[in-house]
Amino acid sequence: MPAITDESRCPCGLGEPYGACCGRFHRGTATAPTAELLMRSRFSAFAVGDTAYLTRTWHPDTRPSDLQLDPGQRWTFLEILGKTGGGLLENEGTVEFRAHYRQDRRADSMQENSHFVRVDGKWIYVAPVS
Repeated sequence: MPAITDESRCPCGLGEPYGACCGRFHRGTATAPTAELLMRSRFSAFAVGDTAYLTRTWHPDTRPSDLQLDPGQRWTFLEILGKTGGGLLENEGTVEFRAHYRQDRRADSMQENSHFVRVDGKWIYVAPVS
């Protein structure tokens, strides 16, 4: 798989260059202003293997103590299926998505409706909606 550079199309699906899109969130020069943008940036973090960003944007009560990504899994495409709340002036929201990936050359996807909250002015992922 070719490396993703700042000039590459961002994996999140918005069509912007990675450096100006999710890369700025991963580097910490900006924070995602909405739950949907945090979801997109987390998908991109899976795609580029940025476990530090995934850990940083995961609620401390629900995040794993050690996050290891599967090297045989390549995240390829994200679909946003729906959302509630999660806007600029809100403190809670959900984002339903389907994340497509390839696992050892076999295409597959996973779907989740994720719960997000804003803590200290920053959006973080909590867990799937039960």
